[in-house]
Parts: sequence; structure tokens; C-alpha cells
Amino acid sequence: MIVATAKKMNFEEFLNYDDGTDNFYELENGELILMPSESELNQRIAMFLVAYFLQLGIPYYRLRMKTEIAVHSRQVGVRVPDLVMFSEELAEVMKDATRSLILMDMPPPLLVVEVVSPNQQNRDYRYKRSEYAARGINEYWIVDPILQKVTVLEWVEGFYNEQVFTANDVICSPLFSDIQLTVSEILKG
Repeated sequence: MIVATAKKMNFEEFLNYDDGTDNFYELENGELILMPSESELNQRIAMFLVAYFLQLGIPYYRLRMKTEIAVHSRQVGVRVPDLVMFSEELAEVMKDATRSLILMDMPPPLLVVEVVSPNQQNRDYRYKRSEYAARGINEYWIVDPILQKVTVLEWVEGFYNEQVFTANDVICSPLFSDIQLTVSEILKG
């Protein structure tokens, strides 16, 4: 849902915006976008993936939920993915941050995961895809419980190469060669 503001908001205004609530917002082309409450299924999927990555040996301090990422499309905006995996370098940069916000001059995350919510498909499949590619994020997963699939996008020379997995397909991840995780397991949450 787009929040009505008197004028388009710039990045600095977004950083200082406080409506007195605990709501999460994204900034898209100067418009404030209220992030809807996540469904129980979407939260379970994100938590399942956090637990799985911890079992793979990814340290807890490199995994984040609801971290803001500055991106650039027509102007600087902010996205709030369901799950973010930091590199060691980014974790070091972020350790003393007062806000969980990855700025444009910081290293990009290694992995971003978006769990598709109803009526959000265009944002996750189109807009965020180009913004995350422009940001240089190595891998972007779109977990879609509606269409029952997981799309893994690998950043190659400024664009994403795409692989789509369904049902009992084992996810093939360029970052994690030892993953033995099926789409069905992920979607069960």
C-alpha cells in the first residue's frame, strides 16, 4: 500500500521518517510503501531458511531478517527483504550500526531472499530483480508459495541468470554447493 505524503520523499527524508509506529516501509521512486504484515506461512519459510543456513555453518551474525537495503532504480530507494545474508566484510561494517540499513557505499549482501506475498509478484519478480542486480547482490532467491516454486538468480556481469525449481527439485545454489534442500521442504516452512 502506498502511503500518501505531501510530496515525493528523497532518501534523506526516508531515513528521518518516523510515523510513531513499528511499521516497516520501503521507498520506491520517492513513494513510501507500507510493508504488509507477513503471513504465518511466509514467516515460517523465512525462519526455516535461517535455521537451515545455521545448520550449514553460516554464523548467526551474518543472517538478518528485515534489514533495509539501499537500492538504485530511478533514484535511491530502500527495500526490506525477508532474509539477508551478509558477507564477512559486510558483517564487520554493520556490527556497530545503529540501524539495520545497508547503504550504497557498503558491500552488497551475498544473498537476498524474498518470500512472495499475494499481490506482490511484480515487485518481487520485476522491480526488485533489477534493483538487486544493479546493487551487485550475488544471489537472489524468490520463494513463491503461491506458484509453488523457487527462483534462484545468480548475478553475472550485471544481470541475473535464472533457474526455476519446483516440487521435489533440489535447489541448486551457486553460493552453496552443499545444499540438499527441495522446494517442497522450503514451502512447508
